[in-house]
Amino acid sequence: GTGKSTLLNIIMGHDLPDSGTVTTRNDIRISYLPQSLVFNPELSIIDVVLASDNLYVKTIKEYELAIEQVDIEPSVLNQQRLSLATSQMDAIDAWDYDVRVKEVLTRLHIDNLNQKMGTLSGGQIRKVALARVLIDDTNFLILDEPTNHLDIDMIEWLEEFIQKQKLALLLVTHDRYFLDNVCDEIYEIDKCRLFQYNGGYEYFIEKKAERE
Repeated sequence: GTGKSTLLNIIMGHDLPDSGTVTTRNDIRISYLPQSLVFNPELSIIDVVLASDNLYVKTIKEYELAIEQVDIEPSVLNQQRLSLATSQMDAIDAWDYDVRVKEVLTRLHIDNLNQKMGTLSGGQIRKVALARVLIDDTNFLILDEPTNHLDIDMIEWLEEFIQKQKLALLLVTHDRYFLDNVCDEIYEIDKCRLFQYNGGYEYFIEKKAERE
């Protein structure tokens, strides 16, 4: 209740600050997992997960849709669509990115890509939203309570996945173990002030006690 999610929304431009400005580099790519999620219930999972304007993501989306159409109806037209999609994958060398997409979806147990968002539970919607930001090609990843609705195996995988990425990470979490495993800097909001700690959770507790 101190304003953690509000701060993230201000950074993203979703909320207006009472004063001050938010400045980012012009070429920075930001992906954001908010706490409150609203999706068109008629959209399919694949529409949401692969919604980025990233060329790799758009090409992979067409490739995955073509595969599903061939599986449903192996007509000449669908075979031609798959052949064209495969050529496009080759042209931009998107296969490594496709492996990343499949890893994220598999680890988060997202399988029926044609399922409508309106049929999903709150936990499933959360996983789809998380998958979307992890798949996107980003410099700066902002996550608000990313471990909600994840089991221990998923959380451990998420820790490893984030550690391998070359990006900046800003997250809000109540999971101290996740925080310790992926973050090396803590910001505390207390009585409308921001305090910075260059260390993990134990270091934060120690320095917070000294400060108080």
